[in-house]
Amino acid sequence: MRALAAAGLLGAMLATAAPAGGHHVGAYTPRDNEVTANFKQIKAALQARKLDVALRLFDAGAVRREMRARSAALPPGLDAATRQGIESGDVAAAERQLVVLFLALARDLAREAERHVVDPALATEARVAAGQRFLEAIWRYYNLVDFAVSQRDSRASVAMRLAFDEAEGYVKGAPVAAAPVPTRAGAPDPARLVDPLRRIARILSDLIDGASPPTRRDS
Repeated sequence: MRALAAAGLLGAMLATAAPAGGHHVGAYTPRDNEVTANFKQIKAALQARKLDVALRLFDAGAVRREMRARSAALPPGLDAATRQGIESGDVAAAERQLVVLFLALARDLAREAERHVVDPALATEARVAAGQRFLEAIWRYYNLVDFAVSQRDSRASVAMRLAFDEAEGYVKGAPVAAAPVPTRAGAPDPARLVDPLRRIARILSDLIDGASPPTRRDS
């Protein structure tokens, strides 16, 4: 059931992602979906110290449903830690756990994107299109937490943006100055997306490990 839920979410994200056009990811804001809209509502309530409102929005909203549906792929205790932070008034802790969810969503999309862009059953044009859609979907989530990441780890924030810029260049055929060996503009090359996608997933995994709620271990 979890696999089906994840597949459905992925399809919805790709279907609702804004069309891939000429843009720099740092200046691009994707349209909201149910999860991102609920996140913004919860965050606004937390920042206004309307904890009862934030708790209702979390308990009944898409963010918590997403945490529960994807619990196997998320750090243990994320749902409980988020709720506890809201209920106790520890806004910083609650926001930190919400950030973890969006980092994990972006990370899992990066991993899934790699499988699509190297799929030999797909034509080059289809792999390029898949790469573009996945990058849009990844940015939909990461864009919401980049400020928090930059406050905590500015190097990771910069590394993410460089990896995105490089990946975009490969699907658009644009010059890629951020590549290990700068390339010239030419035909899109989805196979070269693998390295920046892996870097994105690795950076996000490291951030998740650093921000995840501690887990209790029995002695």
